Amino acid sequence: MEANEKNLTPTEWRLMECLWEHAPRTGREAAEYMAASQGWSRSTTLTLLRRMTAKGFIECHEENGVKVFSPLIARTDAAVRETDSFLSRVYRGSVSTLLSAVTQRQSLTRQEIDELYEIIRQAEEVQRHDE
Repeated sequence: MEANEKNLTPTEWRLMECLWEHAPRTGREAAEYMAASQGWSRSTTLTLLRRMTAKGFIECHEENGVKVFSPLIARTDAAVRETDSFLSRVYRGSVSTLLSAVTQRQSLTRQEIDELYEIIRQAEEVQRHDE
């Protein structure tokens, strides 16, 4: 299975956020960032960088003898894949069941309701064009 077909673990998400925020980063820069934001040791960050490079999530190359890391997948692509997986796993692919569950647990603001109406309106437009 290729990286673009895999979901990130919660730990991998944290490291990818570091790279999505600013890339490329050296191993040292990533380790310092993760130490400050997550309390990770240098060895934890470097080990995870190596593993995620092997999995195909991250690219590593050398510049002047220093390893530099960049994400190979965009945050939006990873988020869409994760959302699809969650929707399929938990709600059997039903967006309406998901929205029902969300709205039963918390009240939506007027802005959120308006945004949902706009999303539905856009989905209707797409469906009309596809028919």
